[in-house]
Amino acid sequence: MNELSAGCRLCPRECGVDRDNTTGYCHAGNEPMMARAALHMWEEPCISGVNGSGAVFFTGCNMGCVFCQNKEISSGNVGKMVSKERLIEIYFELQEAGANNINLVTADMYLSVIRYTIASAKASGLKIPFILNTSSYIHEDVIKSMEGLIDIYLADMKYIRDEDAIRYSNAGGYTECAKRAIDEMVRQQPECVFDPAGIIKSGVIVRHLLMPGMLIQAKMITAYLYKKYGDSIYISLMNQYTPNGHLKNYPEIDRIVSDRDYRSLIRYADGLGITCAYVQEGRTANPYYIPDFDMTGI
Repeated sequence: MNELSAGCRLCPRECGVDRDNTTGYCHAGNEPMMARAALHMWEEPCISGVNGSGAVFFTGCNMGCVFCQNKEISSGNVGKMVSKERLIEIYFELQEAGANNINLVTADMYLSVIRYTIASAKASGLKIPFILNTSSYIHEDVIKSMEGLIDIYLADMKYIRDEDAIRYSNAGGYTECAKRAIDEMVRQQPECVFDPAGIIKSGVIVRHLLMPGMLIQAKMITAYLYKKYGDSIYISLMNQYTPNGHLKNYPEIDRIVSDRDYRSLIRYADGLGITCAYVQEGRTANPYYIPDFDMTGI
């Protein structure tokens, strides 16, 4: 079934476009567009490890984050169309290069195609797990359709106040959508499983990026996640927010996060009793960590 030709409704925007002939809000057509496929060292330690994560960066995005760090690919301006057969080959090439996993970055709008490529790759002997690296702005039924295919969900929970989701990401309804999507992810992968080297094999990690002036929201999200899921998930609290040079209309977030606020968030998480967590050390608000989207590995 070609769900996209019938009118795309993968995400809450429900553009309803025929992606065989046009693109919707996410800038994605029917065939996957990719900008990079290579070993990536800058994910959580249990994902990158020593060998690296096999990160496949897809072009387009159904969010509208004014602070986006990957603007050149999220806007649909950079990328190369790949066939399903070539995408499967890329998975095996990354495995051969020593990747710990296949990390599908911003792949939400291509899941109708990706389902087929994952099933085919696994049936052909691919051994490493698949990660869906997602904004969580996606219908829970779409997540349900990935059951048995995605081993690890690396999910954002960007907001718990919808007014902020609207102002900074043009994503009305984000909070409830993300909650339902993450619920489904945890239903599929109810505990985190690691190999002897500490590399994750299955489970759910939920990320939250602390933004300037949003410490209270970050604490609300941390408390919600821990109360809801306890130690069955890992929570990744990030301080790497980096202004992208296009925020003159959003002066309140046109700065890096203060060390004081980040330390306060970490103390709060510790006070809740959270032990299954990742935090960032040092100055991570640096464009150095943004990869080159130069068609490497495509």
